[in-house]
Amino acid sequence: MQNRFDITNPPQLRAEPRMGQASPAGATIRAVPATSGGLVRATLGSGAAAAVILGLFWLPAEYGIDPTGLGRMMGLTQMGEIKQQLYAEADADDAAAAAEASAPQAAIAAADSPVLDRLTAIEAQLATIAAVVGAAPAPQAVVVQPQPAAAAATTTVAEPAEPNPAPLAWRDEVSYTLAPSEGVEVKLVMEEGAVAAFEWTANGGVVNYDTHGDGGGNDISYEQGRAVPEQAGELVATFTGNHGWFWRNRSDAPLTLTLRTRGDYTELRAP
Repeated sequence: MQNRFDITNPPQLRAEPRMGQASPAGATIRAVPATSGGLVRATLGSGAAAAVILGLFWLPAEYGIDPTGLGRMMGLTQMGEIKQQLYAEADADDAAAAAEASAPQAAIAAADSPVLDRLTAIEAQLATIAAVVGAAPAPQAVVVQPQPAAAAATTTVAEPAEPNPAPLAWRDEVSYTLAPSEGVEVKLVMEEGAVAAFEWTANGGVVNYDTHGDGGGNDISYEQGRAVPEQAGELVATFTGNHGWFWRNRSDAPLTLTLRTRGDYTELRAP
């Protein structure tokens, strides 16, 4: 049987040039001229773009710093404020854990105090008691003089007690169910110097809270707390703007938060 292909005598192959392919000998590379002025303009343009991104987006979204006011309009400033609140809560939790860890060591150090110091303190107390007992005056006889009979009996009529005034009614009341790690923010629109009474409760649970205000380029934090079950008092606006509370559930179970308010505010802004 004759083979169709004879591998001992392979055909000769020849490479043919492709249509439109330039010869390597004629290939050229065009250089882009670079001047000092062009490099300076490119550097300044890059720096300006970086500053715009920094002021409009990065600072509001990461730190809640909004130099232009556009970050709050786009919702980036609120994102940064929540991030800073989370960072502060995490630092507070770490500090509390460190304090709890160091408490047993302090108790052990106190238990190792010398017994002689305690005996000395007991002897000093006994000496003081003995001195007080020895200096007490002797009892004196008391002579009771007869009192003259009253000329006429007097009758005293007790005046009826005034009824307690009824408590003022609350103007607004809102409630929210917070899952673990979930937060909510409620604010009152107030003028400078206005006073609003409030009370809020976690209804058997505990929350972390931050009482703060913002508006007109001003920001203030009135008070912060961790693992607080409830609070009541008055909120006085230091400037015209939005003043209120941010709560976060740091427990392992859902809870219901209830807020009641009344006083000098034009609007309650709630989710």
